[in-house]
Amino acid sequence: MSAGLAALLDDIAVLAKAAAASVDDVAAGAGRASMKAAGVIVDDTAVTPRYVQGFQPARELPMIRRIATGSLRNKLLLILPAALILSELLDWLLTPLLMVGGVYLCYEGAEKLWEWVHPHEGAAAAGTGEPPNEDKLVGDAIRTDFILSAEIMVISLNEVADEPLLARALILVVVAILITAGVYGVVGMIVKMDDVGLNLARTREGTVASFGRGLVRAMPRVLSVLSKVGIVAMLWVGGHILLVGLDELGLHAPYDAVHHLEEGVHDALGALGGVGGWLTNTVFSALLGIVVGAIVVAVLHRRKGAAGH
Repeated sequence: MSAGLAALLDDIAVLAKAAAASVDDVAAGAGRASMKAAGVIVDDTAVTPRYVQGFQPARELPMIRRIATGSLRNKLLLILPAALILSELLDWLLTPLLMVGGVYLCYEGAEKLWEWVHPHEGAAAAGTGEPPNEDKLVGDAIRTDFILSAEIMVISLNEVADEPLLARALILVVVAILITAGVYGVVGMIVKMDDVGLNLARTREGTVASFGRGLVRAMPRVLSVLSKVGIVAMLWVGGHILLVGLDELGLHAPYDAVHHLEEGVHDALGALGGVGGWLTNTVFSALLGIVVGAIVVAVLHRRKGAAGH
């Protein structure tokens, strides 16, 4: 009996070590995958605050909560199962699908640029003081987030492609939860900083009160800048998805040209080469995003004009 108990305990110890090793593997894989997708995470953080501009402060956090819930639902219930199934059965289809999402991001960014030049009726209505439609903006934010989330999850999946299927699934679940919490936690902090500043200005004195008043004055400018960064981010990420996707599908010339310029800038700038190379890639990705987005906007506007007649 004692020998059997000892053997059982040994087996339990072995299983516990294996489980601990699996947890470590999942944590390490989630860390690698999250770092690989860091650029898109920054873009996601920059894009979202513009959707809550113009609303009463009391509605800001509830809206962000709704967007975050939709984002997590996108990642766990739609993107993750689809990505895993495609990676197992139709891995060649991942790149074209991702490129479709890239085109959508290019369109979104180009459409916003077009609205700056030619404000549409909705923008004119916003100028008359009519409240924006919360449900519509939340829906728009979740749709845009879907593309960014798909990019994050596919990048993460590619980073752990050599792991077994179960490990890949667990890693992507961890990545989805951590990234969603991180992105929308930061977004919530950003949009509520003016309220923090107002509270400091009212309840404190001296330097702290002055700092609070400074926050109140600065946050509208910060949110305005973030809104513009979010538009640029959509063009950059969308263009980069297309650039990389074309290369993976066999059309190497655009990617090779940008990569050659990136390496040239990197070599020319020495210590600042990494930053210069990244900026070069970003600029040309954004330019591609503008071109593709402008084409889609022109086609859709032409169709709307034709339908109007």
